[in-house]
Amino acid sequence: MFDHKFQTLVTVCETGSFTKAAKQLSLTQPAVSNQMKLIENELNIKLFFRDNGNLRLTSEGEIVAKYARRSMGLYEKMNTAILDEKTHSTHISVGITHTAESNRIAEVLARYCEQHHEIKLTLIADSIHNIYDRIKTYDISFAIVDGHLENSSCNSILLDTDALVLAVSNDSPLAGKSLVTIDELKNERMILRLPDSGTSNLFVSRLENLNLSIDDFNIYLQVDNIATIKDLIRGGFGVSVLAQSACMDEVRKGKMTILPIENLSMIRETNIIYPVDFEHIGLLQDIVKIYRRIEGQNRKEGRA
Repeated sequence: MFDHKFQTLVTVCETGSFTKAAKQLSLTQPAVSNQMKLIENELNIKLFFRDNGNLRLTSEGEIVAKYARRSMGLYEKMNTAILDEKTHSTHISVGITHTAESNRIAEVLARYCEQHHEIKLTLIADSIHNIYDRIKTYDISFAIVDGHLENSSCNSILLDTDALVLAVSNDSPLAGKSLVTIDELKNERMILRLPDSGTSNLFVSRLENLNLSIDDFNIYLQVDNIATIKDLIRGGFGVSVLAQSACMDEVRKGKMTILPIENLSMIRETNIIYPVDFEHIGLLQDIVKIYRRIEGQNRKEGRA
């Protein structure tokens, strides 16, 4: 069964302190120290060294911590599977990037659960980098992410494609244009997603293709939450590069304007990613069918 010394190791890594880990785990500090020493003796390694009084993992410690997190995830997954077998239900955690969260994904998942009462989904929004890490440690079962697959240890299913556009206030001088030029954009106060987001990464990479740098633009504010960015745009505080699908509700209601940027094609994928040992492929296929059916209906009704 799972060796709880590794849970203690992960807690020490998260808290950065034997004392804080002991308090969180309701153990004594000597007990935590002893468990770390047992791991070191069993593996003949040193887990930590101190850097200006702070604990830091050694290279061997990084390896042990990585596999400890995976072991914890597998142990929790086993317990969930046992409970599911007893209750005839299936609990699945779904990761989702913030841009994908602003699309119709939540509605699609809710519709799926309406049709399959035995399925219980937990939706977890996070950055794409963290989502990949959480798939590796089995903290989440699969994920819906904006951007292409970045990890060969996962499989993927293309769900949709989307374009990045410039979102501006209806009162902006740019709102009356059919497109905005790069030079015009350089004169605008810009609000962007955080640097680790798929949206920002795609924007930066397309600029680099034109031998431009993000430093050429007036990025005065970076915000993780898309809804907050759209509120700021509508308030006239700046412009932003966002996924077209994330802006369509405001555009349909006449609350915001979107337009392309000249010479800057920014097409992006939305993918379902899942580990190679994921057992519910039929669930993923059903989600794709529901998503595409809803998208098809919206396009027919002129709401896409």
